[in-house]
This record gives sequence, structure tokens and C-alpha cells, in this order.
Amino acid sequence: MRGFIFDLDGTVYLGDRLIEGAAEAIRTLRARGDKVVFLSNKPIATRQSYAEKLTKMGIPTTVNDVLNSSLITARYLQRVMQPGERVLVIGEQPIRDELAAHGIVMSDDPHDVQYVVLSWDRQFSYGMLNALYQAAVRGAKVIASNPDRTCPLEDGQIPDTGAFIGALEGATGRPIDLVVGKPSPIAAEAAVRHLGLDYASCYMVGDRLETDIKMGNDTGMNSVLVLTGISTREMAERSEYRPRYILNSIKEIVNI
Repeated sequence: MRGFIFDLDGTVYLGDRLIEGAAEAIRTLRARGDKVVFLSNKPIATRQSYAEKLTKMGIPTTVNDVLNSSLITARYLQRVMQPGERVLVIGEQPIRDELAAHGIVMSDDPHDVQYVVLSWDRQFSYGMLNALYQAAVRGAKVIASNPDRTCPLEDGQIPDTGAFIGALEGATGRPIDLVVGKPSPIAAEAAVRHLGLDYASCYMVGDRLETDIKMGNDTGMNSVLVLTGISTREMAERSEYRPRYILNSIKEIVNI
């Protein structure tokens, strides 16, 4: 039995378009007894919405088949936060709802928080950046849901959480404290534990060298780059994050 951890955007679909052969490939893996989980860094949608989207695309999926950076962030904070501590959140409603569901206490006052969650927010503003800065310089630990600089769409890319990380680091002059989504070992551990397998039996399949492939390599998984999203074969050949396998698309995963 093997475990397959699939990125979503750029790997299984692009926007609202399913990548050709994705449904058939995942159906084949499941039919032969392999385990499948979906792991997304994208924090602007709920796990339930991902499950519904995949199911409508012909890939039957339950909410328990999906992990995302919002869930991983919430679980991390649940472990480390002490009673009475609060978190400032820059992010859209899905990640706020996930944090609330895990009992995380949030505050909009940057002077009275011990943690900051920095996530993708398409209404990001100077006021948000200032709140981030004020909390950070007062000692709040800054945790990013994901480091992605951009998100792939059918017709190009748009700025993602990494752009906001860059803005904060430019203001403070120092790196943020932690990223919990891919390529963090925190995300890798969540996926492997979900599958119930060891790292060597798992395949991390994604389109980004600096997140999917790096995480796979760093944790001893089999890293698989698909060429339907951000990274190209030429980028992979030049990168320090060299995938074990390079596939034209997800439909070739059944041949590994």
C-alpha cells in the first residue's frame, strides 16, 4: 500500500477546470488499494468546499479527505497557545472560522496579542500591514498559513500569502517566525499521519518546487513534480529542490 498526497491548484485542477485524466488517475489509485489525501496551502476556501468541488469534478471526496493550511494552523495554535493568549488574524473568513472551531481566541488589537496568523487576504491594506507590524515589533510570534508567492489560475497567477510575508519582513527587517503549510514538516506530518503510513511509502505530488517538492524531499517522501502548474522542467533542472519524478500531468501518476 502506498499513500499519495495531492496538491490541488495546478495539480488536480486549474481554477474551475479539471486537469485531463485527473479523475481517472485518482480512481485507479483508490481501486488498487492505495490511499489518497488532498493537501492544499490555499486558505481562502473551506475543506468542505474543496470536497464539494472535487466531487462535482468527478472525484468523490469527503471533508476528511482534505487537509489545508487553515486546519494545520488551527491545530498548531491549539497545541502551543496558553490560556488567556490571543491571536491577531490577517486572513479571510474560512481561516477565521477554522480557528474559531478549534477554540482559538482572536483579537483585532495588535497591542494585546501573543500570536499573529498571516494568511491570504484579498482585501489586504496598509492598515492590516501596520497592525501586523505593531504586533510583531511588540513580540507577537508571526505564523504564516503558507508561503506561496502566487496562486495559479487558468489564465495566469495572482498574489498569495507570500506577498504579504514579504511586506512584513520588509518593514521589520527580519523573517517571520514560522510557516505551517507546505513545505513545513508540520504539514508533512499532518498528511502522513492522516494516511497512517511512513514517509517512505508516501508520494508528494504537486506543481511547486519550493513547497511541494521541497517538503517531499526534506521529509523522505517520494517527490513528484507535475508540469501543469507553476514549475517547469527547466526550473526543476536548475533548482536545489530536485524532484524524484517529473510527470507531464497527474494522469501519469499511475505509471510510477
